[in-house]
Amino acid sequence: MSKAKLYASNGEFKSEVDLPADFFGIEPNEVTIYLAVKAILNNRRQGSAHSKSKSEISGGTRKPWKQKGTGNARAGQNTSPIWVRGNKAHGPKKHKYFEKVNKKVKRLAFRSALSSRAKSGCIGLFEKFDFTAPKTKEFLTITSKAGFELKNVLFLATPEERNLVRSLSNVPWARWAWVKDVNTYDIMRARHIVFSQDALKFLTGGAR
Repeated sequence: MSKAKLYASNGEFKSEVDLPADFFGIEPNEVTIYLAVKAILNNRRQGSAHSKSKSEISGGTRKPWKQKGTGNARAGQNTSPIWVRGNKAHGPKKHKYFEKVNKKVKRLAFRSALSSRAKSGCIGLFEKFDFTAPKTKEFLTITSKAGFELKNVLFLATPEERNLVRSLSNVPWARWAWVKDVNTYDIMRARHIVFSQDALKFLTGGAR
């Protein structure tokens, strides 16, 4: 069973606790992780790149000069791709990059990503994040005591932990995501995943 270090709200280490096996104890399926991450990144693409074809370039199809006798290279029209200000040969066109991933594959990929991080010892669990107000200095003190400083950490927050989100917003090595919105790419991108016991209950009690 995968374990995680449990920290007090001030960052002091308390003990090691068992993580739910359904989310953190399965054998990671790398194929589903790949499919999920690829779909997430492709679905973020706008697909708006567009290069002009011959019909869209300013110019015409009249032969610029006769075929022989001028000393110039042969040319058929001034919109040719090899001409300056000509069209782009085989250039990008607008299209959608959307990819669909089945719900079961997406769910397995998400749990595989969490299990992969848990097996690497990269899960941190706090009893709670007790920020009465947004305080970056207090956040840095707590994370430094827990050993997460400067380590590319993803904090999963519940709606009640908005002061945590505001406290880390100016910290370059820390990122955050709502626990209900986090995806496989967010998990795999981070080196450490940190959340409170409330966020853990929210994560494992959802419909993922």
